[in-house]
Amino acid sequence: MSTDHQRYSTENQLETINRFAAAREIEIVRVYEDAGKSGLNLEGRDAFQRLLADVERGSADFGTILVYDVSRWGRFQNADHGAHLEFLCSRADIIVHYCGEQFENDGSIGSNLLKTVKRVMAGEYSRELSVKVFAGQCRLVEKGFRQGGMAGYGLRRLLIDENGESKSELAIGERKSLQTDRVILVPGPAEEVEIVRRIYCLFVELGIHEAEIAARLNREGIFTDLGRPWTRGTVHQILTNPKYIGDNVFNRVSFKLKMRRVVNTQEHWVRARGVFTAIVEVATYEHAAKIIEERSRRLGDDDLLNLLRALLAAQGSLSSLVIDEREDMPSSSVYRNRFGSLLRAYHLVGYSPQRDYRYIEINRRLRAMHPDVVATVINGLRDAGGEVRVDPETGLIDINGEFTASVVVARCGETPGGSPRWRIRLDTGLAPDITVAVRMDHGNTSPLDYYLLPRLDMTEPKLRLAECNGLSLDGYRFETLDFLFSLAARAQFEDAA
Repeated sequence: MSTDHQRYSTENQLETINRFAAAREIEIVRVYEDAGKSGLNLEGRDAFQRLLADVERGSADFGTILVYDVSRWGRFQNADHGAHLEFLCSRADIIVHYCGEQFENDGSIGSNLLKTVKRVMAGEYSRELSVKVFAGQCRLVEKGFRQGGMAGYGLRRLLIDENGESKSELAIGERKSLQTDRVILVPGPAEEVEIVRRIYCLFVELGIHEAEIAARLNREGIFTDLGRPWTRGTVHQILTNPKYIGDNVFNRVSFKLKMRRVVNTQEHWVRARGVFTAIVEVATYEHAAKIIEERSRRLGDDDLLNLLRALLAAQGSLSSLVIDEREDMPSSSVYRNRFGSLLRAYHLVGYSPQRDYRYIEINRRLRAMHPDVVATVINGLRDAGGEVRVDPETGLIDINGEFTASVVVARCGETPGGSPRWRIRLDTGLAPDITVAVRMDHGNTSPLDYYLLPRLDMTEPKLRLAECNGLSLDGYRFETLDFLFSLAARAQFEDAA
């Protein structure tokens, strides 16, 4: 369990399991329990990993595993993951029973169908909850409340009640305990605030670089808020973080559903300006940002790549932290801005990181492609004789004042077995009459085909497509957009008659 609320407390689960075992004369020989752990993946679920290890080693002294329900086995985002783990148990002649479910896990068609649906529902619950939580966090950020993360040097987290009254200052590692409480950032001790302002003064007015500033602070025996020596990176972080001018910034880095850690570009930040007490003047902060930007402009692309190659030769690997700690080269943000992403810069110097960052490049390319696809749709509709208007705020396309359409680009992904899959999210908020879903090819470089999905026939907000999906979906599949364009065409009354 990830929380101890209601029926998912481990005590309640064990009570149901005990009744199930007693009714079937099953002796419970061992309990594997992971309290306060998420079921999104195996990370942190030490007891569950021990259970699987006992099964795979053949050292299990039991023939049955009892689980409260399918969601306690895991809320894996890929339903096949949970099925694979159960298959490992089946291969070892150990059966898994879900004690709180309304079906027997007996291998029948009905139980297998229900179990598959339950697995998908368990993962979908986490996805929907993630969307709701993120939306709630964004609203709180816009209202000026801090969402997660440490305060940083020179700042402190202050706990306030629902009426905005101060309650107490939160120490490192402490969290609020009441749902109605909120957290804001306030200036820290006067000596820390003065150090922050001094850092900006040394950098902006005296032109001293981050590495020398860090060396000065270390020589004076001044440590960071974590009690560590200063580095070029920690000084650079202070010079580039907008929270020091009172801005509340969220979603700089995302790690949704514990799947992938993504460093987001500024266009995806959620930012509320001037909601905290600033400890640095906005003009000073902007001056520092301009210096950092101009400093990198003096170096050409080849110069930046040569520095990166030298760093790779010296370190053997590259990361944003390794780059930021290097004293004689620009920061990692410079490489992102100049080359579009760190991954592209790595590729240009012949470095392939161990982690697979291709999804970042693919998503960025698809986002860049979307306006061109929309333009193609609009031009095709107009060329067919249709009157097209586009809502500048929502992007909803109005055709002839008769029906509306929206365009989505579906990224091609793969199952663990290598089969292609496409996920399509229908924009239920805008409620277009037709959703034009562009399925990308296996390499996500060009459109494969098109689905024209009418709102009246689409009952779910999300679709997961395979290569073949049956007539209920593939009946709306087209090789080109000619059929869509024909819907906008106008004919003379005599011809129509």
